Amino acid sequence: MRRRAKIAVATVSGKAYYKLVNELKDRDVPFLSLVPGDPIPQSIKVVLTTEKEKPVIDHQRILIYDAEKDPSDIISEALRIVMNKEVYEELVIGVDPGKTFGVAVLADGKTLRREELSTMEKTIDFILTELKRNPSKTQIIRIGKGLPNLAEEIASRLERSIPESVLIEMVDEKGTSSLKNSGFKKKLSDADSAIKIASKKGEIRLRGSQIETEY
Repeated sequence: MRRRAKIAVATVSGKAYYKLVNELKDRDVPFLSLVPGDPIPQSIKVVLTTEKEKPVIDHQRILIYDAEKDPSDIISEALRIVMNKEVYEELVIGVDPGKTFGVAVLADGKTLRREELSTMEKTIDFILTELKRNPSKTQIIRIGKGLPNLAEEIASRLERSIPESVLIEMVDEKGTSSLKNSGFKKKLSDADSAIKIASKKGEIRLRGSQIETEY
């Protein structure tokens, strides 16, 4: 069943359109393409456009995009509007450490982003950016501990950079790397495994130590 678009991209700027649409597609977010001045369906909750084209957009929620900037921030803001959230209740970032690092960002149970990154440094930068980009009352980082030493290293590095209010949990990866389908197990991508890790409660990691404690 096709999801109905709640975000519209209304611009004739090739650069702005390309960058916005690529970001929406990367996040698997349905959208509607419009020419500025076109009628806007009632189902659309937010319209993305440029400063120059804003005057011809007839909608109560318009976000202005500067094509010279990274589109991630404006797409994150649009998703909060779609979900009627100025601030999320809970943001959870799941991490599947390995040769490739799978990372998933969930806000109030909805997947906002899923990525596969090549290094720990890129993974940490991504996590720190997403924590800042998505205001939320509770923030949790859940790290799969299938490779204990690697999981511990990323947890230790994150601990030095994140606010004390952000919890780090170490998650048992059992059942997070495959999907049962008609009796057969299908191996998941690292990003999909990260989604499952984010959805599974783990053990809280105490700051400054490798000791873990249960809820």
